[in-house]
Amino acid sequence: MNRVLVVDDEPAMRTALEASFSHRGWKVETASGTHEALERFRSWPCPLVITDMRMPDGDGLKVMSGIRSLAPETAVIFLTAYGSVPEAVKAMKGGACDYLVKPISFEQLHEAAQRVLTVDPSRGAGRETEGGIIGDSVLMRRLMDRARQIARTDVDLLLEAESGTGKELLARMIHESSRRRNGPFVAVNCAAFPDTLLESELFGYMKGAFTGAASSHVGKFELAHKGTLLLDEISEMPLPLQPKLLRVLQQREVDRLGDRNPISIDVRVIATTNRDLALAVKEGTFRADLYYRLNVVALSIPPLRERRDDIPALIEYFIRKYSRGGTPVEFSPEIMECILAHDWPGNVRELENIVRRILALAIGPMAEVDLLEGTNLLKQEAVTAPLELSTSLQEMEKQMYLRALEETRGNRTHAAELLGVSVRTVRNKIREFGIPARRYV
Repeated sequence: MNRVLVVDDEPAMRTALEASFSHRGWKVETASGTHEALERFRSWPCPLVITDMRMPDGDGLKVMSGIRSLAPETAVIFLTAYGSVPEAVKAMKGGACDYLVKPISFEQLHEAAQRVLTVDPSRGAGRETEGGIIGDSVLMRRLMDRARQIARTDVDLLLEAESGTGKELLARMIHESSRRRNGPFVAVNCAAFPDTLLESELFGYMKGAFTGAASSHVGKFELAHKGTLLLDEISEMPLPLQPKLLRVLQQREVDRLGDRNPISIDVRVIATTNRDLALAVKEGTFRADLYYRLNVVALSIPPLRERRDDIPALIEYFIRKYSRGGTPVEFSPEIMECILAHDWPGNVRELENIVRRILALAIGPMAEVDLLEGTNLLKQEAVTAPLELSTSLQEMEKQMYLRALEETRGNRTHAAELLGVSVRTVRNKIREFGIPARRYV
C-alpha cells in the first residue's frame, strides 16, 4: 500500500486530501505545519510528502530540506496558492518532483503522486526497464534505441501515439537520459485548461496584468528552465495561442502577460498528441508552421495490440505493483487467453485497470475467468438491438458518449480515452447533447 504524508495548515484542505487519497487505497498521515511534519516523518517515514508552500511556522522548502536530510529518496510535491517565481525556482532546483497551484484537481494530484513514485525504484514503484517502460518486443527495442539516440541531442521532439501507450513515461525517460537530467521536468496538459487560462499557465503573468492578478505567476516555460517541458495533447491548443508558442520555440524567450521585457529560457520541448497532426493541419485546426517546427524529430509508440508479446511482462509488473503487502495472485490460463485475445483500445492504461480490477476481486491465490464478468474481455454473443435506419447520426453519437460515460462512471478523462477524443470534446458533447451536468461532473 502506498503511503503519503500531507502537510497543510488549513484543516479543510488536510481533510479533503486525506479523504481523497484514502479513497484510492493510500495510507495517509497529516501534519499542520513544518515542525509537526518533520516530527511525524521521523516516526512514520514514507515515500511521498505533499506539502503546502506557505505555513505559519515556515514554508514547504523547510519541510523538503528536513525530509531530504532524513530520507533523500523521498519524493516531494508542493501545493501553493502563490505562483511566485522565486518560490517556484527554489522548489524545482531543490529537487521538488512537482509543483501544483491551488485550486487543484484531486485527480491531477493523484496522477502526479503515482507518477513521482515510479521515477525511482527506491520510492517503491520498482521499474523493470529503462525509464520504467516495460517491453522486450522487437518494436519496443527499436523504439528505445531511437529514444536513447534522441536523448543525446537537444532538439525538440514530437511523440505521436494513442492514449494510454505511455507517452509521458517515454518523455521522462528521454529527459532522464539527456544532459538536462539535473534540471526540472515540467508537464502541462493543453486540454486541461480553458483557452483563456492556458496562455498565462504557459507564459506566466505580472501582478496587475488583468483583473484578479493579485500576484505574479511563473509560467511553465520558466519553471522548466534548464530542463524539459512536456506539452501534452498539443493538438488541443487553441489556434490563437499557437503563433505565440511558435515564437517561443524559435526565439527561446517568453513574454509574461503585463511585462514588457522578454525572459530568455533554455528549455527542451517535448510535445505529445493522440491525433494525426498532419491531418489536423489539413483540416485547419493546427498551424502548419508550428507542426513543421515540432516535427523536426518524431517518435511513434506502438499500440499494445501490435506488441502482444509484452503483455505477460506488463501483467507481472502490475501484479507486483498493486499486490504489495498482500498475497501474490496468479492469473489462470483462461484469463490470460482472454487478455491476449483482446485488442486493448485503451492500451497499457486499460490493461493496468483490468489487472487492478482482477486483484481487487480475487479471493484466493488463483484469479479465475469469472472475474472478467462485466468487462468487454469476455467473448459474448451480441445482445444489442438491430440498427434502426431511422436513427439519426446525432442520436447514435449521443448514445456512444452516454455509454462511454456510463462505463467510466462519469470520468470524463477515461471516457475521452475510450472514445479516442480529447477531454474538451467530451465536455462540449455533454453540453451539445444536453446531458445533465450534475450527472457527469
